[in-house]
Amino acid sequence: MSASAPSASDPWFQTLFADRIGGANYGKGTDVYKFEKIKRAKRKALADHPERKLLDFGIGENDDMADATVRDALTREANKVENRGYADNGIQNYKDAAAEFMQRQFGVALDPVNEVCHCIGSKPAYAMLPAVFINPGDATLMTVPGYPVAGTWTRYLGGEVVRLPLLEKNGFFPDLDGIPDDVKKRAKLLVINYPNSPTGAVATRDFYKRVIEFAHKHQIVIVQDAAHILLSYKSEPLSFLQVEGAKEVGVEVHSMSKGFNMIGWRLGFVCGHPKIVQAYADVKDNSDSGQFMAVQHAAAHALRTPEIPVQIRAKYKRRLEKLVAALKQVGFKCEMPGGTYFLYASAPKSAGDLAFASAEAASQYLIHDQSVCCVPWDDAGAYLRFSVTYIANSEAEEDALMAETVARLKGMNLKF
Repeated sequence: MSASAPSASDPWFQTLFADRIGGANYGKGTDVYKFEKIKRAKRKALADHPERKLLDFGIGENDDMADATVRDALTREANKVENRGYADNGIQNYKDAAAEFMQRQFGVALDPVNEVCHCIGSKPAYAMLPAVFINPGDATLMTVPGYPVAGTWTRYLGGEVVRLPLLEKNGFFPDLDGIPDDVKKRAKLLVINYPNSPTGAVATRDFYKRVIEFAHKHQIVIVQDAAHILLSYKSEPLSFLQVEGAKEVGVEVHSMSKGFNMIGWRLGFVCGHPKIVQAYADVKDNSDSGQFMAVQHAAAHALRTPEIPVQIRAKYKRRLEKLVAALKQVGFKCEMPGGTYFLYASAPKSAGDLAFASAEAASQYLIHDQSVCCVPWDDAGAYLRFSVTYIANSEAEEDALMAETVARLKGMNLKF
């Protein structure tokens, strides 16, 4: 990237910014992030049509609070003087609860001392794990569409991100056989995510077996993002670590957010091969001082309360079934996803005589024309992501929202 000439309005340190964030050009770009475009479109729709309620299917976070018993546990623990200090790499109670959860839910036996370490939400874990393995010139294999943080940090560290498109014809699994040999030689990490956000695909034992074989053959470490694992609908949730040999080749990262309504609490855990967990913990120890101990104790209570994720899963399954039925009425070709609280559907090609060049164009039009918000993905085909984390206080309100969605979209003459 060529540096722009300094201007009188630039701060004296403009030329000192690291190349990884844009160097001397930092802050001067005109590109607008996808989600910022959506926010702007929503604001304009609300201003232009104050009489029309915004139907927001773009929200990517749980719409309800953590269970009352979890909040009560937080209150109790926050009032204990022994929980006031730094947690460093986590309290043993949380690690014990995580190991108990993995055994009860998946039949996976973990040593809570050496094979589990907490993270302040899974996002920092994906920033730190590349620091464990990636040197300049190394590669990280990343599925797209997907969560970009591990790729961002790979580039920060001088590595290369190799994008593996998730295509419908492949069941939204990456084509591992199609990766060039020279890329496999440079790759150190393969980051996967199942149930997959945003496609909703769920992993199979056969897929995980192929991933493990791939890791052994090419000496590549696997990082499996299990943020949505408890929101699995077609079958019982499947952990990567349930499959024989998985712990030999990688780790799985869990989050308290999606399955336990603990968004904003910032807590998760990394589990799997003890050497990888140890290395992650060493990087983490030089990056943060751990999550507030009271939060960890409350999360331990959540992990030991199996009915919490069961109730959350039932709610989002019900809402997804309603959304699929509603969108089918207006022409969308969509099916119930295997997991997550997202519905990933092919974007319309046109509305009446207006053609859409991309999913982003379709999304912007839906927001502007009918105040219906969804998130576009154009990474591996043109798709729209609808979330069922909207605010509705009863099933009657859910049904009313679906009816209003059908009424607005039906008159748009969408073509697919």
